[in-house]
Amino acid sequence: MLLILLAYLGGILTILSPCILPVLPFVFARADRSFVRSTLPMLIGMAATFAIVATLAAVGGGWAVRANAIGRWAALILLALFGIALVFPSISDRLTRPLVALGSRLTEKEGQQDSIWSSAVLGIATGLLWAPCAGPILGIIFTAAALQGASFNTTLLLLAYALGAATSLALALLVGGKVFARMKKSLGASERIRQALGVLVLAGVAAIALGLDTRVLASLSSAQTTGLETSLAQKLGIAQPMRATEARQNAMGQLELPVEGTLPPLEKLGIGPWFNSRPLTSADLKGHVVVIDFWTYSCINCLRSIPYVKAWDQSYRKDGLIVIGVHAPEFAFEHDPANVGKAVHDLGITYPVVMDNDWKLWRALQNNYWPAHYFIDAQGRVRYHHHGEGEYAMSERVIRQLLAEAGHAPAGQRSAANGSGAEAAAAFSEIGSPETYIGYYRADRFASPAGLADDQAKTYAAAPLSLNQWSFEGQWIDQRQSARSLAPGAKISFRFHARDLHLVMGSASSKPVRFRVTLDGHAPGAAAGVDINAQGMGAVTGQRLYQLIRQKGAVQDRTFTIEFLDPAVEAFSFTFG
Repeated sequence: MLLILLAYLGGILTILSPCILPVLPFVFARADRSFVRSTLPMLIGMAATFAIVATLAAVGGGWAVRANAIGRWAALILLALFGIALVFPSISDRLTRPLVALGSRLTEKEGQQDSIWSSAVLGIATGLLWAPCAGPILGIIFTAAALQGASFNTTLLLLAYALGAATSLALALLVGGKVFARMKKSLGASERIRQALGVLVLAGVAAIALGLDTRVLASLSSAQTTGLETSLAQKLGIAQPMRATEARQNAMGQLELPVEGTLPPLEKLGIGPWFNSRPLTSADLKGHVVVIDFWTYSCINCLRSIPYVKAWDQSYRKDGLIVIGVHAPEFAFEHDPANVGKAVHDLGITYPVVMDNDWKLWRALQNNYWPAHYFIDAQGRVRYHHHGEGEYAMSERVIRQLLAEAGHAPAGQRSAANGSGAEAAAAFSEIGSPETYIGYYRADRFASPAGLADDQAKTYAAAPLSLNQWSFEGQWIDQRQSARSLAPGAKISFRFHARDLHLVMGSASSKPVRFRVTLDGHAPGAAAGVDINAQGMGAVTGQRLYQLIRQKGAVQDRTFTIEFLDPAVEAFSFTFG
């Protein structure tokens, strides 16, 4: 119930977001009509359509994407007719009577009773075109759908979100209707006002059809709305920031670690397969201190934490510590045991690793993050946890204390972690670019003309890039989680600010895919990452994260371009360090 309330309140906040701008002309074009017979049916149609379409997007089938694309074009045609009928009611009736008659009916000429059904049709068209900013609240809804599968509950939450947006628009329309009425009385030019609204409707249709709405909105900040949504979710207890257990120190200098729960019996969860070990049971773990490390092998944050986890295992295994890496996948290729086994080998991990493809242990411990570490005492109780990177010294202090409590106080020095390549610590103070997904389900800040074509082959053109924008060039098909190149010479460019740039890639053909990297149009030279040479040459030989850039000097805004010399590469996401 709280999540439904959160979704509704998040929808209300969309009135403050720049992403509401493209549909405002369609909504306010009827501000002078009856609220009950015109405005209300339109907003209900918009909310219901958005909920249905967004649910289909969460399901992610190609048929759903194509149906939505057809629906969007039908909606654009309908709203264009609506705008034409507002601007040229008499001319449009004479020249294009069969088609524009529909648009004219939707305008409801003054003096006629408003039609509920025509208003609902306009609402459906608007709902097909509305794309709200993907803030924290929509993120909670779509993440749940991704991890647990889309369901009726997903539709209910999306409907609550859309009804919240409809509520704020309804309040704005009530005020707008009064202003419209006063303007007609004071100016005596109601027809001119209607024509001006028609021009705005046509401008909105043109902007959406050309993809200008997404490109312009990508440069506008929604930080105010994002901050409000995050604060709201946290106050309702539905979303928590990445955090660690609040551990206090007593007079004896020891940590006071609370009991946060118990580790469920792993043998009853049905997780696996296991690497580096036979399946571990409660009996195997009894009397041991256990560290649970949630990770996934293409996650750069996880890779940077692995040297510390390996160091704990090497330093304290003799004292009874058992480290278990729990691999919880993010991308589809990370469900493959062969891929995970190769990553475990390549990363030099020797402690037990278990695959949690259905997020069973993840959900049992109520985890939400990669990486995340849970520290279990010898009695099977969760005594400490930490989300994200960092605080490694504190984590090791917890390990040493729990071992001492179990009667196995470590005698040696603290561990020393050494990470290199992608596992090296990030230059956090220099990171000015966010993790960016290439698959359309979570893609944003895409700059190529006309935007992404979901699940369709398309030849893209390069575009000027502002900071944190990216583009395709050449032949690509953009899919839910990744994009696949269709011919040699396909390129991806990204304007970024960070010391390191990584790209998760794989080969769709199982054959190596050669590529060339440039930085500001030149070979990277000394800025080459571990997976390319100084001339920028490299090859995709497996599905993993590739470190392509590591700058040596002062960090500044740079333009990265990767050209694939062979077809059939799959590109998933950019990360930075």
